[in-house]
Amino acid sequence: MPSTAKSALEAMPDGDTQQPAPQRPRRVPPARRRGPDSWKGTLAKIILLGLVDAVAVYVLTALFFSQSWVVLAIAALVTVAINWIYLRPGGLPAKYLAPGVLFLLVFQVFVVVFSGYIAFTNYGDGHNGSKEDAISSILTSSQKRVPDSPAYRTAVLEKGGSYYLLVTSPDGEAQIGTTESKLEDAAGAVKDSTGKAKELAGYRTLNFQEIVAHQKDVLGLVVPLSDNPAAGTLRTQDGSNAYIFRSNMAYDKAADTLTDTDTGTVYRDSGQGDFVSDTGGKLATGWKIDVGFKNFVTAFTDPELRGPLLSVTLWTFTFAVVSVLLCFALGLFLAITFNRSDLRGKKVYRIIMILPYAFPAFLSGLVWAGLLNPEFGFINNALLGGADIAWLTDPVLAKISVLVVNLWLGFPYMFLVCTGALQSLPEDVDEAARMDGASAWRIFRSIKLPLLLVSVAPLLISSFAFNFNNFNVIYMLTGGGPRFEDTTRDIGATDILITLVYKSAFGVGTGRDYGLASALAIVIFIIVAAISAISFKQTKALEDVN
Repeated sequence: MPSTAKSALEAMPDGDTQQPAPQRPRRVPPARRRGPDSWKGTLAKIILLGLVDAVAVYVLTALFFSQSWVVLAIAALVTVAINWIYLRPGGLPAKYLAPGVLFLLVFQVFVVVFSGYIAFTNYGDGHNGSKEDAISSILTSSQKRVPDSPAYRTAVLEKGGSYYLLVTSPDGEAQIGTTESKLEDAAGAVKDSTGKAKELAGYRTLNFQEIVAHQKDVLGLVVPLSDNPAAGTLRTQDGSNAYIFRSNMAYDKAADTLTDTDTGTVYRDSGQGDFVSDTGGKLATGWKIDVGFKNFVTAFTDPELRGPLLSVTLWTFTFAVVSVLLCFALGLFLAITFNRSDLRGKKVYRIIMILPYAFPAFLSGLVWAGLLNPEFGFINNALLGGADIAWLTDPVLAKISVLVVNLWLGFPYMFLVCTGALQSLPEDVDEAARMDGASAWRIFRSIKLPLLLVSVAPLLISSFAFNFNNFNVIYMLTGGGPRFEDTTRDIGATDILITLVYKSAFGVGTGRDYGLASALAIVIFIIVAAISAISFKQTKALEDVN
């Protein structure tokens, strides 16, 4: 018997020997709930959902007034789905997946679908609205001052960052309006001793210095006299007097024609989203319509685009393939060189090798553009003794320059990849080959390279896709130049397809053609997807190497 139990029995009076009372289990207090269903989690959920719903109500209201019924219905369904997911009990996976899926749909799927839709329209400069908007724009842009127009004494007012014209008509009536709203009565306007309206409650009157400081905004005010565009507008040139302007174009709604009242020329709907005269003259402003495959046909049949597009496509493939091969070859060579176990200081060498990878590509392009400048560049003046070599303006030298700069930017990535792949190769195979008398070149060609390609080949394919759309190097180094001489479009010898798409969408001088740019983007996607699919299928043969 244990000593403690024995002493306890001896301490009891005779005849009172009893068993010790069993100890009652200690009650463990329930753990505090800290999960999403606690009161703190519920409060946070209500606050966040309230903010989301407030934004949703604002967006839905704006969509309702803009009569965007399809988008309104989609936004309403998404709002209801979000509330249902986060208010119902359970469904934890959906609560985590919903934000990612929503952002994927908005920033990826919607962008792709919308770009595909734009490719089948004439959307671009002069074709970015409805037909009604185009007619209104034509009537407004063709306005001229009415001869002997009476002067409307004017004061310029400001409210909420917008500017208004407070005018006093020749008969003394005060009215106010801005570009977005027609003239309305301003009966409460304060007038000076001459009867000119100068102030209005809720608005701030600009002084002369403020009018001069915001001259561009003031001169841009075009205030409609009424809902009818033919009635004309009021404009001011000095902020003190406004005059009536009317369009020299007259729109006949029944005949759907626009007539130039000065020349008598009649413009009719051509069915292509613009008004055209009988002599072929076209008004600059049109409207957006569906054009089917016209943009794709234009890309391959337009004489101004067909030849340069072929040259750009061939150069794009050359640039992508040669860049991948050069970067892989240099990266692999350096990886093998610095992978020797007996090389001292190889960690320092490896750090130096990956430094170009740490610089942003667009910044490196600008730096190299300065180095290669034929007149002031460091390479011509310092390294070549003042030679006059047109690195960026000669078509052949510009292509070589682009490849060299891209090699400088791209080889560190391949160096890192190949270094990791080399260190994962089994050493016993290498030793066995040397014992059999194989040379270093034979070991590399027959053993190391096939084993490397097992892990590196998919990365080479992704590198090809990246260089196929390597916008930064081309645009920052050469801007796509030098320009081709056989086209009026802004297309050059070093342009690749993605820079051609950019220039088509946001070109200066040639106008913005979003429809054509979207069509070219679809062509690029098809090319890259087809090559990637074929390449990945071919790389399956490398799986047998192991």
